[in-house]
Amino acid sequence: MVQSKMLQAPKTTDTRERLLEVAETAVLAKGFSATSIEELIAAVGITKSGFFYHFKDKNELAKAMMLRYLAHDQRVLDEIFQRGDELNEDPLHGFLVGLKMFAEMMQNLPDVHPGCLAASFCYQDHLFDKEIRDLNAKGILRWRGRFRERLDLIATRHPPRGQPDFEAMADMAATLVEGGLILGRALRDATILPRQVLLYRDFIRAIFVAA
Repeated sequence: MVQSKMLQAPKTTDTRERLLEVAETAVLAKGFSATSIEELIAAVGITKSGFFYHFKDKNELAKAMMLRYLAHDQRVLDEIFQRGDELNEDPLHGFLVGLKMFAEMMQNLPDVHPGCLAASFCYQDHLFDKEIRDLNAKGILRWRGRFRERLDLIATRHPPRGQPDFEAMADMAATLVEGGLILGRALRDATILPRQVLLYRDFIRAIFVAA
């Protein structure tokens, strides 16, 4: 799953939002456990009491980060695939256009994508309470549901080749995005993730378009 932070949020003067921005950057760079309240308040330019005015503790900060990430993730994907559907009445071709736009968005980032907040939280899930772990799982299941719903819709218009496992195909989207983020960061190659998305697009076309 991306955010991933797929688009950079605009800078804001709102203190709470600035704390969340700085915290996300730090967590993606070095993990949640290594991110201290002291460095966050120094970066934002507030006192410790200012931090606790917005968040009662670090766990509440983590929850706010996850909720912010989930909302951003959903909004970006909604915009991309709605735009694809606006350009094509056929659900397959609308989906293919959406995947192409998603790949292009990732290709146009100035640097290697910084990583995925959901994945970072998953790797350190022992640091978080059940509510935050459940929120993270909810985001992953939302990706599965989004792509599975689209595949089911496409199949009503374009019978697939063979008997593909649509749930596994839906999960493949999140799997390749997370894998692409890891490979891209490890190899400092910003082209890996968009290329993976385009390969997924080719796979979808091959499943549904008759020879």
